[in-house]
Amino acid sequence: MPRETWKLEMTDTQSPPTLDDVARVARVSTATVSRCINDPQMVTEPTRERVDAAIKALGYTPNFAARFMAAKRTFTIGAIIPTMENAIFARGLQAFQEGLHDRGYTLLVSSSAYKAETEEEQIRTLVARGADGLLLIGHDRSQAIYDYLDRQRVPVLVAWTYDETARAPSIGFDNRAAMRALAEKVIAMGHRRIAMISGASRQNDRARMRIAGVRDAMAAHGLDPASLIPVEVPYGVKEGAAAFVDLMGAAEKPSIVFCGNDVLAVGALRGARQLGLHVPDDVSITGFDDLELAQVVSPELTTVHVPHRKMGMMAAEELVGMIEEKRQGVSQNLDANVVQRASVGVVSSDG
Repeated sequence: MPRETWKLEMTDTQSPPTLDDVARVARVSTATVSRCINDPQMVTEPTRERVDAAIKALGYTPNFAARFMAAKRTFTIGAIIPTMENAIFARGLQAFQEGLHDRGYTLLVSSSAYKAETEEEQIRTLVARGADGLLLIGHDRSQAIYDYLDRQRVPVLVAWTYDETARAPSIGFDNRAAMRALAEKVIAMGHRRIAMISGASRQNDRARMRIAGVRDAMAAHGLDPASLIPVEVPYGVKEGAAAFVDLMGAAEKPSIVFCGNDVLAVGALRGARQLGLHVPDDVSITGFDDLELAQVVSPELTTVHVPHRKMGMMAAEELVGMIEEKRQGVSQNLDANVVQRASVGVVSSDG
């Protein structure tokens, strides 16, 4: 059966188009237009096409205020990430946004620059703007801000880490266990002279747990964990390179440099080139995250694969469930696996 053919009938107007205008142009009722916008599955495809065409032709923007008032929600969710300056959070946040979009929510993103006071200010701003829920990175923040969110009845979900004992539920992974698994694999390859470049560990549980994971592996293999004194720097390639150069200036040079993430590890590779060192023949380097750049550098990085997309999708599903079902969140621990590539070599038993 041929589809109905129709023609848009429009008149010039200086005022913003209304729902009535869309209904008139599409030759349907205003109730049908509302259904097309809010419950499109309830409308036949030819009718939806007419209404969509009318909306586009008129430049109509739906006003969701009535819907928000009826549902007592704004269908927006806030996410506060520590930085937008590199790709650490990009893949997971993209998946989180896609999951929210599929459920009819809009994402608002802020960056705290790893500053606790900035994050608290952004939390209060997002709550004031009516965010239905918040996604936060890591558990480190004051109990006062958690108390504030409880009073405001704003659901909070934490990502990029997992701690079943923490106050807020989390969809993430065990940073300490994942880094320990990497360090044990490296130590088993003969490495005994160990150094580490890390992000700042104060108010950053992910960095702190990764340091602890290396120390756990050292203790398990009879090495002194107290001998590991990480160089803590901002997450950046330049900073990673400078830290690596400093480490290699020590009287006893390390055979392995663990890095808190792939960005620092790429910096360490740059530092090795600056010093004329070959990786892994002269020194080995590891990362954490398994970002795309881990496979495009030379040599490719041994690292820990973080399931960014799975984490983002699951976080969207869980946070929307907390909002709509008015329930407590359920924490989930995802696997973060060691990926062995060319940046780590075997050394003799005397390390």
